[in-house]
Amino acid sequence: MTQAETFTLSELVIAACAEAFRDDGELLVTGIGPIPRVAAGLAKLTFAPELAMTDGECMLVEDPVPIGPRGDHEPEFTGWMPFRRVFDVVWSGRRHAMVTPVQMDRWAQANISALGPDFTRPKVQMLGVRGFPGNSISHKNSMFIPNHSTRTFVEGEVDVVASAGYNPKNWPEGADMNRVKIGRVVTNLCVFDFRGPDHAAQVLSLHPGVSFDEVQDNTGFELLKAPDMGVTAGPTEDQLAVIRRLDPHDVRSKVLKGNPPGIRPAA
Repeated sequence: MTQAETFTLSELVIAACAEAFRDDGELLVTGIGPIPRVAAGLAKLTFAPELAMTDGECMLVEDPVPIGPRGDHEPEFTGWMPFRRVFDVVWSGRRHAMVTPVQMDRWAQANISALGPDFTRPKVQMLGVRGFPGNSISHKNSMFIPNHSTRTFVEGEVDVVASAGYNPKNWPEGADMNRVKIGRVVTNLCVFDFRGPDHAAQVLSLHPGVSFDEVQDNTGFELLKAPDMGVTAGPTEDQLAVIRRLDPHDVRSKVLKGNPPGIRPAA
């Protein structure tokens, strides 16, 4: 597979998000939102055929369903996955989800619920915690953040802890917070995880043309450089073909502001 010569930022982050599912084994994968969903399909069709995916409703598919209007596409179903079976998979830890929280903090805690210091009178009311609490202690979770900024990666604790992380004060005595499985965090600037010392955030790769200082300036907490930190790999020609098949209406281009080139032009 040869490296593509040109690609957009959305295609770069889809390829980076797909890598979050590498070596997962036979898990149910759920990508919430266009880019995570295409990324999960890309992983399944290129290097992880054992991943299980649904059609977004109640059936399992081996060929991921394209996003957007389906036209004459007819999914080929390979199994039945109603909601009650999804819960069985979730609670047994056999799932990997990729989600997009509104806030994250240095302890990998995430918020999709509300913004503001007073939960009873929030400045912005959002979804509520939804399934985040149970999911975060039951199975692996990765994150996709389209706008890497200090508004998302906050200096202190998130306003509402919807998804559990590694803050000791929020765990009861005797509980093992190390059971929380945070995968990768992919943003419009970089890829990082929380596998540094004491679960510190460490940058695994910088997107082409992005500096570590730029990422740190847009993050409210300290980041470490992973020992082998490099440059995020762009998609190959084969991967681009899969991405375009899974997103025939180019929904991906609307997710990131302006959807610039994946390789920044020299300043």
